[in-house]
Amino acid sequence: QVELVESGGGSVQAGGSLRLSCAASEYTYSLGSMGWFRQAPGKQREGIAKINTREGSTYYPDSVKGRFTISRDSAKNTVYLQMNSLKPEDTAEYFCAAGRHWADFLSGDSVTYWGRGTQVTVSS
Repeated sequence: QVELVESGGGSVQAGGSLRLSCAASEYTYSLGSMGWFRQAPGKQREGIAKINTREGSTYYPDSVKGRFTISRDSAKNTVYLQMNSLKPEDTAEYFCAAGRHWADFLSGDSVTYWGRGTQVTVSS
């Protein structure tokens, strides 16, 4: 069982930045794919960033592309999400996730491990 622990959430004004961290209890290189999801009250869960923990390739949907950056520090078994130019619509609970498969990772279907989440609130 792999444990994922998020940190770094909080409240920020629109236009501000936050960096989320996800510490894994296992060597991230072995996990394959890691990423971030978010869910706002009354809305569906949305996959917003993924990284191949071996090659470092990344992918973002249009909703966050150009504003969010996912990265990894293999030595610390940690994945980060740098969020810039935050908007009120980015307000949500943010979850770290890990799984083996890359192609459909952001659908959530191939996620094996989930973190407990960290709240991000963006005020206008």
